[in-house]
Amino acid sequence: MKCPFCAHLDTQVAETRISEDGDFIRRRRRCSHCDKRFTTYERPEVSFPTVVKKDGRRIDFAHAKLQGSFNLALRKRPVSTEQIDSAIERIEEKLLNLGQREIASNRIGEMVMRELKKLDKVAYIRFASVYRSFEDIDEFKTLVDEVNK
Repeated sequence: MKCPFCAHLDTQVAETRISEDGDFIRRRRRCSHCDKRFTTYERPEVSFPTVVKKDGRRIDFAHAKLQGSFNLALRKRPVSTEQIDSAIERIEEKLLNLGQREIASNRIGEMVMRELKKLDKVAYIRFASVYRSFEDIDEFKTLVDEVNK
């Protein structure tokens, strides 16, 4: 592996550790040229289904986009980062377990809404109002009434 400091190609692994949950391997490396140390992480590569947008375009699944949706909906809400990460993990696990090569973007949106409803009702309403493109106040009121039941 190339050294991030001097770009030399000769580096040795000084230490290897498996994460507590076993999801990745952490390696401490040392460059034989500049003698600096750096850390690398080894994770299994998984392939998520391609997302099919409403207009028919196909795009790669993006973890950052999913996380951005959660962060926007949960902005200034009393929900911990750990809870958000867990919700995202559950969605990603469902996507992987589907075993499909493609998935409609609206199915992912519905998964997000289900997770947000469990985490925070206000965030759920925020997301749903944008996601479902409400045309009038009655649609919004219906959603709020549904949450209050």
